Amino acid sequence: MAHDRTLLVSEIFYSIQGESSFAGLPCVFIRLAGCNLRCSYCDARYTYEEDGFEKTLDELIDFTGKRPHALVEITGGEPLLQENVYPLIDLLKEEGRTVLLETNGSIPLNRVPAGVIKIMDIKCPDSGMHEKMDFTNLTYLTKQDEIKFVLSSRDDYDWAIKTIERYGLKEKNLLFSPVEGRLQADRLAEWVLADTLSVRMQVQLHKVLWPDRKRGV
Repeated sequence: MAHDRTLLVSEIFYSIQGESSFAGLPCVFIRLAGCNLRCSYCDARYTYEEDGFEKTLDELIDFTGKRPHALVEITGGEPLLQENVYPLIDLLKEEGRTVLLETNGSIPLNRVPAGVIKIMDIKCPDSGMHEKMDFTNLTYLTKQDEIKFVLSSRDDYDWAIKTIERYGLKEKNLLFSPVEGRLQADRLAEWVLADTLSVRMQVQLHKVLWPDRKRGV
């Protein structure tokens, strides 16, 4: 049966995963168009400033199927804004794919199918979007899921630590990522070491590998 339902896509590409605990692994990216947030440091504004293009579920499954060894990440923008993301995930899971879902933390996660690895942002104050977070989403996270804090400043860092303590997140898979041009990676590393935090510090590997490319990586 043809899956003629469609999704509005910003870009689809095959690259190296640049973030999360899966950094360095080959990955097929499905970047969906549209976002409900406007983070001050957003490096994918084209997902909501430009028109996307329609792809059927069959077309997306065909694209991912050509790279059967790779991870599949569904990202955005905010992918959960589109209803047909759920049947897409179901199809990928039926094929036995490892699916990563990167989400901004403001949309309920209760409908995300079991087995999907959720990478959820908790927006910090300098993003301008921290009041948009839905902290009830923390109850839907499993041991395999990850929580990402994108940090622009020492204030963001201190806020992240307080948030971790407030919601009892120390045993979760925590990612700390510095905003390029705002917070030096080595400075963040020094803070993490000084405070003996059990977090995974990350830089965006794809920007290290392809510093002149803004898309398709």
